Amino acid sequence: MSQIITNKAHLEETLHPYRQQGVSIGFVPTMGALHAGHASLMYAAKQETSLLVLSIFVNPRQFNDALDFETYPRTLSEDIACATTEGVDVIYLPQYDELFLEDSPASKVTLNGLDLPMEGSARPGHFRGVVEVVYALFKHVNPSKAYFGQKDFQQLAIIRAMVNSLNLPVSIVSCPTLREADGLAMSSRNLRLSTSERQEALVLYKALSFVKDHWRLLAPEVLMEQAKQLITESALRLDYLLLVDPNTLLPIDNNAQSAVVCVAAYCGEVRLIDNMLLSAD
Repeated sequence: MSQIITNKAHLEETLHPYRQQGVSIGFVPTMGALHAGHASLMYAAKQETSLLVLSIFVNPRQFNDALDFETYPRTLSEDIACATTEGVDVIYLPQYDELFLEDSPASKVTLNGLDLPMEGSARPGHFRGVVEVVYALFKHVNPSKAYFGQKDFQQLAIIRAMVNSLNLPVSIVSCPTLREADGLAMSSRNLRLSTSERQEALVLYKALSFVKDHWRLLAPEVLMEQAKQLITESALRLDYLLLVDPNTLLPIDNNAQSAVVCVAAYCGEVRLIDNMLLSAD
């Protein structure tokens, strides 16, 4: 049975003996509404570390839309059952006042412009809220490795930049995006889709797959125009569809050996994001 901890002092008391013994600690930070994608992170952590901590905290600082925060799925009892089944040792439910202290280094860390395009442009302040909460959680848990899904590609790049900038002693592990059988990326927000919207959302995977299949055959501007048309002709409202360098998140040139295509769109009232890595191979 997983141990449930709700404050920093109790967490430190619990983890201290393991740290003294040099036990490797794996960490999966989440906002709850756990699904198979989260389970894949837990599984990866269990394979590589000896003690697994999972946190559940819906972070208000990374929501720039109050309605989005209020309607974000909260399924704590189901989440605890899922984490227990997956063999999580400690479920951490942190307190807001213990996470967000004044003068956090994360509030001033340089993110090398990674926070400016895509989600940064669409959701001002979002990534500052992300790095502040992840930094605080890292300080509470002090993990050896932390596991994140590739679906939030920009977030992953920014967390790596934060870790490097602040020289934090934690390895960031990227895990592949898990998809439903029809290709839709697993996401907690999918719980808010109606049956018809769930079907309409498949156009995102269709557009990403089109880019992956044709990115060496068409000029980037032609490729992206055709991919965007797939979405604009659907019921979804496109926010952005961009082909960028996976390291800098800047637009690629025609000779790029690798790229990532990133998309965000509204399906009804639900904003969905997805991405797909591309290579020259």
